[in-house]
Amino acid sequence: MLSSATPSSMTINDGLLSAATWLASPNYNKRPDDTTIDTIVIHNISLPPNEFGTCGTDGVHYVRALFTNQLDWDAHPYFQTIKGAEVSAHLFIERDGTITQFVNFNERAWHAGRSSYLGRPECNDYSIGIELEGSDFVSFTTAQYHTLAAVVATIYAAYPKTRRHLTGHSDIAPGRKTDPGDYFEWAKFRELVARKLND
Repeated sequence: MLSSATPSSMTINDGLLSAATWLASPNYNKRPDDTTIDTIVIHNISLPPNEFGTCGTDGVHYVRALFTNQLDWDAHPYFQTIKGAEVSAHLFIERDGTITQFVNFNERAWHAGRSSYLGRPECNDYSIGIELEGSDFVSFTTAQYHTLAAVVATIYAAYPKTRRHLTGHSDIAPGRKTDPGDYFEWAKFRELVARKLND
């Protein structure tokens, strides 16, 4: 559910975002020793593909179920193609701006897979992964842009070295991944982040 915190009042304490609902994922591990968190990676996800807000018979959002290893692989034919996947992200932002946190920022979420950023491999080691509910084929919502901008500005404050390293999944895994896709408006998003930083 949505936190009562307004975007300007978001904080990060001990790796947890105040405006997010906490739902622990088992799909994480410790970052390598002496790792500096200095990169933010933006993704998109929808389950089944191009369907939003879909839930299982238990009422749990399919993406939340995936990130907590609770997805019923028989609930949709597509799920058989990802059966057994153990993945996560630090945050998931739904179409209405609702935020769920699955992994503490100080831990290593399994969101990037085989990847490289500025010549450095294994982006999971040093990055924060944020999943937007969406696809490569539809625009993201105004609520998502504003929520994401507030989140990123808050991450910048807590992890200052991320300020210069904001990227997409397609940039760190070219040829393998395409998200957040052509419909993600980077210029609009960066302008919103700049505004949040000046609030």
